[in-house]
Amino acid sequence: MHTPLVRKAAVIGCGVIGAGWVARLIENGVHVRTFDPADDVSSKLEAVLINSRHAYQELTNAPRHEEGQVEIASSVAEAVRDAGVIIEAVPERLDIKRAAYEEIEDSALSDAIVASSTSGIMPSILQDQMRNPERFLVTHPFNPVYLIPLVELVAGRQTDPQTIERAGLLFDSFGMHPLHVRKEIEGFIADRLLEAVWREALWLVNDGIATTGEIDDAVRFGFGLRYAQMGIFDTYRMAGGEAGMRHFIAQFGPCLKWPWTKLMDVPELTPELIDLIADQSDDQSGHLTHAEMERLRDDNLVALVQALKTKGFGAGETLARYERMLESRDQT
Repeated sequence: MHTPLVRKAAVIGCGVIGAGWVARLIENGVHVRTFDPADDVSSKLEAVLINSRHAYQELTNAPRHEEGQVEIASSVAEAVRDAGVIIEAVPERLDIKRAAYEEIEDSALSDAIVASSTSGIMPSILQDQMRNPERFLVTHPFNPVYLIPLVELVAGRQTDPQTIERAGLLFDSFGMHPLHVRKEIEGFIADRLLEAVWREALWLVNDGIATTGEIDDAVRFGFGLRYAQMGIFDTYRMAGGEAGMRHFIAQFGPCLKWPWTKLMDVPELTPELIDLIADQSDDQSGHLTHAEMERLRDDNLVALVQALKTKGFGAGETLARYERMLESRDQT
C-alpha cells in the first residue's frame, strides 16, 4: 500500500463540507480525527461516507487502497495533536473560526498545515490573530468535496509561500485540482462567478420571467455542458470562429453595455419572493428526497467525469492523472 504524503489529518467541523473532507482523506489512506460539538455528528458523517464509498466504486478504474481510519474526537486538542494537516470547516463566523484556531494552535504539531474551508473570508483576516500565521491558508473546496476536484488555495499576507507549495502537492495527491488564487479577494474566483449567476437568477424569478426549473434547464441543457469541459473563455474563444477571441470581443463586446444583467443589484428577499422560490423549487424536485438527490448528483458527476476522462479533458484529466498516481503507488 502507498504511503500518503501525510498519514494523519484532523477535520474541525463535520457538517457537509467537513464530512466531505473526511471522505476524500480516508479514501486516500489518511487517518482522520474529526471534532464537532453536534450530538448527531456520527450519523451525519456516516451518511456522507455511504455516498462517497458508492461514488468511488464507480469513479476510478485504478485499484482502491485501504481506507484510512476515522475517529470522532472529544475535543479540538485530541483531534489535532498529531495531524500533519488540519482542515477547519466550522460555520462562517469570524469569532467561531478564530476560537477554533486558538485551540488548534495550542495542541497542533509545529509543522502542521492549518487550512480553512471558508467560502469567502480573506485569509489575512482569518490569520491575523494566530501565533503561527505562516502555516495558514484557505483551501476552498466544492460540494461534494469527495468528487469535485477543484480546491482554491489562497494565501494571506503572512502565509509562507512554501505553505502554498506544500498544500498544492498534498491536495494534488488526493486527486484534486489545486488552483492557486494569486491575489486575495472576497469570495475568491469560483464563488464570485457563482454569485453573479445567482443574483441574475433571483431577478429572473422575481420579475416573473422564468421559474426555478426553467432557469436550471437553461444551465443544464445549455451552457453548463460547455462550461463543464471548457470553462468560460475557451467557450467564447470558439464562438469567435477561426479568428478566435479578438473576433468574439469585437462582435459581442458592445452587448456588455446593454442592460441585460442586474449584477450590482439584488431583489429584496421578501417573504413573498422566498415563498415563490421555495414553492417552485418544491414543484421542480420535491418528489425526490434529499438522499435521493445526493445519489443522483453523485452518479451524474461520476458519469460526466468518466466521459471527460476518455478525452483527457477538464476534470477528466485530473481523474486520469489521479488514476495513474494510484496505479504507480500500487506497484511500489
